[in-house]
Amino acid sequence: MRKLFTSESVTEGHPDKLCDFISDSVLDSFFEKDPYARVACETVAGKGQILLTGEITSTADVDLESVVRNAIKEVGYHNKEIDIDYETCEVLINLSKQSPDIAIRCGQVL
Repeated sequence: MRKLFTSESVTEGHPDKLCDFISDSVLDSFFEKDPYARVACETVAGKGQILLTGEITSTADVDLESVVRNAIKEVGYHNKEIDIDYETCEVLINLSKQSPDIAIRCGQVL
């Protein structure tokens, strides 16, 4: 039986890297304040727009828009004519709480 193996690899500056960095920054921000946070978020980038979506359950209060903008700034996106500007991009946040069933399976309830 013949198998086909494929993989994706992107270089520095690719929007996928930016999205991963933003999602990681959100996760880190919650874990800094709440080690029991349950974070399942994804980031999508488009021209002049960032969408943060998924499910988060935590006792922490995190300014998500600031986390997103700081992550974009850290990567170096600051030109809305070419890509995205951390100061002027639209940040859309579409998050809900995770199902309580997930906490039960993990042995904890928030």
